[in-house]
Order: sequence, then C-alpha cells, then structure tokens
Amino acid sequence: MIGPNGAGKTTVFNMISGLIKPDDGTILLEDVQINGLKPHKITRKGVSRTFQITRDLMEMTVLENLVIQSPTAGFADLFMGSVLDHEREKALELLEFVGISELAEEKAKNLSYGQKKLMEFAGTLMTEPRLVLLDEPAGGVNPALLEHILDRIAMLNKQGVTFIIVEHNMDVVMNLCADVIVMAYGKVIAQGPPHKIQNNPEVLAAYLGES
Repeated sequence: MIGPNGAGKTTVFNMISGLIKPDDGTILLEDVQINGLKPHKITRKGVSRTFQITRDLMEMTVLENLVIQSPTAGFADLFMGSVLDHEREKALELLEFVGISELAEEKAKNLSYGQKKLMEFAGTLMTEPRLVLLDEPAGGVNPALLEHILDRIAMLNKQGVTFIIVEHNMDVVMNLCADVIVMAYGKVIAQGPPHKIQNNPEVLAAYLGES
C-alpha cells in the first residue's frame, strides 16, 4: 500500500487492527467481519501489526519483549510465572528466524534501530498470525538488515502468511509485492501489479503533482 504522506495508509491499518472505528463499511477477515471487535480480539482472530515507530519496552530484554506478545489463556495467566518454558522456546526460535538470537538477553534500549525493527517483526509472529500489517518495515534500516527482513517476509508468505505492507521504498514495493494499492486523500486511486502501477498517470500525479 503506497501513497503520499497523509493519504490514509496508517489509518487503514488502525481500522483493520481495531484501534479506530471506520465511519462506514465492513472489514472482513476470510469472510468474517472483524470491525467492531476490540484490538485484542482481532489479534486472536489472526491479525498482527507493527508501527512506523517501533514500540518496545526499553528496560526489558529482547526475549521479554517477545514473550509479552504471547497469546493468553485469559485471567488464569495472571497467576503463571513471568516466562513460561514454551513461550521462551518459541521466542528464541523466532529470534533465530530473524537473525538476532544472540541479543535475546540484551535490553531493548541497547539495540540499533534496525535491530529493533527485527525484534518488532519477530514479536508480530508470536501469535502465529494469518495476516501481518507492516508499517514501513524498510524505514531507517540499513541495506543488509533490510534484505534479511524482506527474505523472511517472502519465506513466510510462501508458507501461507498474508502481508499488507505500507512502504515508501519503491524498490521494496516493486520487487516484493504482487499487488499494489495506491491511496491519495483518503481514497484508493489505483490498484494492480507493480509494473502497471509504475506508469499509471494518476499515481504519478499524486506523487509528483500535475504538470
């Protein structure tokens, strides 16, 4: 999902994840309506997300930042230990998957911005989502880490996880995405495969202005 700043892309993410309510319309996840549900219930339905600016608990370790995103069994979980064995094992597997397992016991505040992006990405996978919303995953990430993130996105997508990505890096969009939605002024102005979107006059006008 691409578009100029203020087009409404993050607002769409906020509606899908239940942070704000749409004024009209219906949001369906595999033909099941999810708008109107609380954010934690939408997460339980299989939706996970990241934010433009990473949201981490700085004084907690990387491992703990993942574990707190584990699905809960309800009120009974309040009486469990701080980190359950199966949660720790799952978190370590995901940190290995994204390539930062050596940072498991490091405090989040000591991570680089790119490493925080990897930690946040791993955290979205703790609930085993069917749909992941990634808000500018390439923003502020060095090329080596970015390539690693994109490789993992492609790998998970082949395993059946759907991704919706808000991104300004056109190289990422054109090389990774099968379908591109373009927004401007709160509306969808174009949708289609990358090679058609690249040369769409309305899209060019939205980004560059009318001649």
